[in-house]
Order: sequence, then C-alpha cells, then structure tokens
Amino acid sequence: MARGGNWKKTIAFIFFLLAGITVGYVLSVLCSKVDFLTWLSMSKRVGIGSDSPLVVDLSVIKLVFGFTIEVSIAQIFSIILFIILFNKVGKNM
Repeated sequence: MARGGNWKKTIAFIFFLLAGITVGYVLSVLCSKVDFLTWLSMSKRVGIGSDSPLVVDLSVIKLVFGFTIEVSIAQIFSIILFIILFNKVGKNM
C-alpha cells in the first residue's frame, strides 16, 4: 500500500487542531461575558521568558528568545472535541 495518502491525514489533523484552538479561543472570549460561564475562560500562561525574555547582546546582533502559550478551559474542551471529530472523519481518508 502506498503512503501517498498519509499527508492528507496530517494536513487534516493540523486543520482540526487549529480549528479547535480557534473555536476554543472564541468561546473563551464569549464565555467571559456570561456570569455562570466565566469558569470556561479561566486560563494559564506558561512560557520561557514571558515577562523578561532572554537577551543575548553581541553589539552587532541582538538576539531575543522567548516563548509563551496561554490555554483556557474552553480551548481544552474544544481541542478534545475536534480531535474526536478528526478521528471520525479521518477514518475515511
């Protein structure tokens, strides 16, 4: 069996993952305005150098290193939902 169709599944997985992240972010913003759903918008920021990034100054070049990711509860739920949807859709690929 040829492995040529494997890239379609990979592209579809990346699409579903990004869609889950985006939908989760939108839900998080919308839920922050509703009193009994504010718990869905709770988030945690994790990163390296998020407040003060690592700076390497070589007088000719200045390099700045940092990485931050912020995840909310709504994003976690939507990512899980979209991965389940991908498993159902991906069987036919």
